[in-house]
Amino acid sequence: MSVLRRKTALASAAAIVSVVAATSLAVVLPAAADTVLSLGRAASASSSEGGAYAAGAAFDGDLTTRWSSAWADPQWIQVDLGAPATISKVVLSWEAAYARDYKVQSSPDGNSWTDLKTVTGGDGGTDTWSVSGTGRYVRMYGTTRATGYGYSLLEFEVHGTGGAGTTPRPKPTFTDEVTHHEFQANCSLTANRPDDPIVYPGLPGASHMHTFVGNTTTNAHSTSSSLLGGNTSCTNHHDKSAYWFPSFYKGNQLIEPVGNQVIYYKSGILEYWRVQPFPQGLRFVVGSPTSTQEEFRTHPGAVEGFECGDLSKSWDIPQYCVPGSQVNVRFQAPSCWNGVNLDSADHKSHMAYPVGGYCPSSHPVAVPMLEFKIAFPASGDLSQARLASGRGYTWHYDFFNAWDDPRILDALVTHCINGGLQCNPRGYDLYKPHRGAALTEDFELP
Repeated sequence: MSVLRRKTALASAAAIVSVVAATSLAVVLPAAADTVLSLGRAASASSSEGGAYAAGAAFDGDLTTRWSSAWADPQWIQVDLGAPATISKVVLSWEAAYARDYKVQSSPDGNSWTDLKTVTGGDGGTDTWSVSGTGRYVRMYGTTRATGYGYSLLEFEVHGTGGAGTTPRPKPTFTDEVTHHEFQANCSLTANRPDDPIVYPGLPGASHMHTFVGNTTTNAHSTSSSLLGGNTSCTNHHDKSAYWFPSFYKGNQLIEPVGNQVIYYKSGILEYWRVQPFPQGLRFVVGSPTSTQEEFRTHPGAVEGFECGDLSKSWDIPQYCVPGSQVNVRFQAPSCWNGVNLDSADHKSHMAYPVGGYCPSSHPVAVPMLEFKIAFPASGDLSQARLASGRGYTWHYDFFNAWDDPRILDALVTHCINGGLQCNPRGYDLYKPHRGAALTEDFELP
């Protein structure tokens, strides 16, 4: 243990004795709040050893996970506190691969840095440093490794006041085994139109043919207001969101999905309890109509590609499917939002996929991860099958959020995603009936 840490421990013990003694004479006033500002906040690093060792693992409050860097000097890891903060203390819990020499720094903008603490000859373990400074960003900047490996932090706590001012959703305390964190939106076909109100707003007929589910009024002129004033084909009547994707053809025959299509709302991050509902009016495009087969196969949203019968992981529409089966396609959306823009010029940049199970600092807000699972009743010879956008690997889809009561969406996210359940459209997990449902049989709040 370092001399400073021994002194800190003695000082803490003395302080406790003083407080105990004082209680016999007078009421003790509480000390100024010492809040952990970094828990669950967006983080980034100069490198990571792999997907399981991303920067966010050092700010999740879990000593069984860790950030680990590349095996080189220098390296850094930083956290975005969400807003300017006054920083009073930092606690670094090192794994066996620790820093011998490093600095703790703060910054107002993530570009210019001020030293809060310089450490030379560190000995690992847990370093607790009292500091004094301000900033929105705090980082550990390692200059000399103590081992031949990289830098590895189990936890990096930043204490003080200020920051984002809101507490991330806490980890749930239930004891059920968590295998899922999702609920379904089941929505049926409403129309086939050559429209795209996100990519070609106000331009009817400008797009290739799309198949629409969900909101019954969706067309080229749709806006957030018009969708909220419309109706829906979804089981949950509060879900007036618009969902659409390129139409499926067998030769020149349009093949329409039959019945409810499954759109999952899931967690895309490891800390599923931190997922927040979509903001009203958020919209984005997933995938690309110009994608190559390799781009589709390696896309971060790829799940199983196309499926039929016992066939899966086909990165184009299969040439043949067992008669009586159907063609399914599953694809996942990015689930990290930049927290500012409801749309962007390319309809994608305001969203990002998690990195190693954590949202990047550029897109710090974790929202539900959509997974479209669409079924087309087509089988037999599919050599002439195609999408309106081209080959199967041009699969993509659009989402325009329009839940008419934000409390309903919040209840489903809280109960099912944050609660670690596998829910139906009203938030009921058939396999865990003791947990109840988020909504009544009429899809209203209890």
